Amino acid sequence: MEPRPGKEYSHTTWMAVAALICVLAAVSFIPPQHVGGVTLRRANILSQLVVFDDGTDAAGQSEEPLFDEEEFRIDMAAVVEQIQAEQPAADSALRSIPITFEWDTTHPDDDATAPHPFAPRLRDSLRRVPAMSLVDSLTPIEDYSADSSFMRFCDTLLTAARPVRIAFLGDSFVEGDILTADLREQMQLAYGGGGAGFAPMASPLTGFRRTIRTQSKGWTSHNIMQRKNAPQHLRDNFFVSGWVCQPAAGASTRWECVGERARLEECPTARILFLSPHDSRILLSLNDSTRHEIFVEGDAAVRQIVVRAPRIGSLTFHLPEASEGFIGYGALFEGTEGVAVDNYSIRSNNGQAMFWTNPSVDAQIGTLVGGYDLVILQYGLNIMQQGVHAYGNYAAQIGKMVAFVRECFPGAAVLVMGVSDRSAKGDNGFRPMDAVPYMTDFQRRAAREAGAAFWPTSEAMRAEGGMARFVQNGWAGKDYTHINYAGGRRVAWALVDALNGCARTAAERIVHRRREQRIVDSLRRSLLDRKLFTPIASFPAAAASGEKTGTRSDDTEATETLPHNTPQR
Repeated sequence: MEPRPGKEYSHTTWMAVAALICVLAAVSFIPPQHVGGVTLRRANILSQLVVFDDGTDAAGQSEEPLFDEEEFRIDMAAVVEQIQAEQPAADSALRSIPITFEWDTTHPDDDATAPHPFAPRLRDSLRRVPAMSLVDSLTPIEDYSADSSFMRFCDTLLTAARPVRIAFLGDSFVEGDILTADLREQMQLAYGGGGAGFAPMASPLTGFRRTIRTQSKGWTSHNIMQRKNAPQHLRDNFFVSGWVCQPAAGASTRWECVGERARLEECPTARILFLSPHDSRILLSLNDSTRHEIFVEGDAAVRQIVVRAPRIGSLTFHLPEASEGFIGYGALFEGTEGVAVDNYSIRSNNGQAMFWTNPSVDAQIGTLVGGYDLVILQYGLNIMQQGVHAYGNYAAQIGKMVAFVRECFPGAAVLVMGVSDRSAKGDNGFRPMDAVPYMTDFQRRAAREAGAAFWPTSEAMRAEGGMARFVQNGWAGKDYTHINYAGGRRVAWALVDALNGCARTAAERIVHRRREQRIVDSLRRSLLDRKLFTPIASFPAAAASGEKTGTRSDDTEATETLPHNTPQR
């Protein structure tokens, strides 16, 4: 009897494999989903053969909703209207309360023969631009400003006999004066000035900052990222600093200058910014000794107290009684000339917090302090994601940020900083995030379209070895995202080199313009000399007989002696 053959199952195995392939292929056609704020990407096993269009930009890169676009909704016409309606009040000199402290005692370290430490080191009108580079490789600033605003900033940096103001608007990348501390130091060493810039009236983060010591009590501080928790009158009056502070009776703030960086220990000027709708009584204490009492009449506009003294080492602001509706913003510490850098960093901000501020408050403060010459925008780190290469929507928001800044701080040049370098963890450890060059390119496009200057931060960092080397050298945290003070110094130095490069170009342009002007002036003087002091003997004999001598031919002859390429005015 022959054995009964076994049942054949090989064909069912192939059928199962084919069915699985069909299922996975079908899953590949399911578009990306968003569940609870989490993006579920397309599972495409055919990615080498089939490319899906999930909403692409002009460069063919996938565009996904990476942020709430409602947060960036802004009516620029309403912004302009609000500024125009409320700004005239801030133009009045009555909004500034000047306080000058003078005394006969001298500082023990004073040297009567030494120049004032906060004045520019060079007193000529064209200050010398440092020739020495701080880093090995120059990453230049790309100037796309059609209105020449960035070139005007460079001219101002070289020639202004007043503080040249830089506002640095950013996120946690520069929180606590990381990067800006060294930017400020190097700019002040090169172009003069002193002081730590802006310091808030109160904040839970003040202990993190090393460049000024702030001690506050009796204040309730509100951050703009949690603005919905603030009372309405506070919510409607945020400044770009991101903090508003409400006092109780007896509230006080003491700012103390420190020597963490050069030119910070003391400064000659401080500006205290506040809003006092009702009458207030304020007590000031300078260097914990000299005191001054101020009565402030209530007003709807932002006010400032300008304190001037030979040396401000510490300053205390005290409200003995509660004042309804009073808002404290903070104080700016600066020199009488040179460079002032104000750090307005807000944690977790991708730039949208700018549109939650009161544009009139921004404009009033800008006017009170004398206007900003340069506004730097450092955002994008919170938007960038591994594997995402399209940021066209965010680039459009950058254009809105530039427009908002120009309305609030008219005349300021705008510099967009590209996103910093960053690494992402993969199967083989941390690798450079593939999204960095794409985000940088979109930011560059946004700056170009908005007519702003641009500086590629990630390229400057990669010239220094990139985020991997930053972490290896202890310049950045183990998250391969945030730099520390040491890393901030490297990035700041690269930015200072870029700014100095632009200043050198401006200096050459100014020197060339002055040389041309001297040539023109010399020729004009020569022309005038010929007209006024022509010797009698050179006149025709007809002149001696009383005939009129035509001057038109003499003018024509003198004009013809000018070189053809000499500018005429």
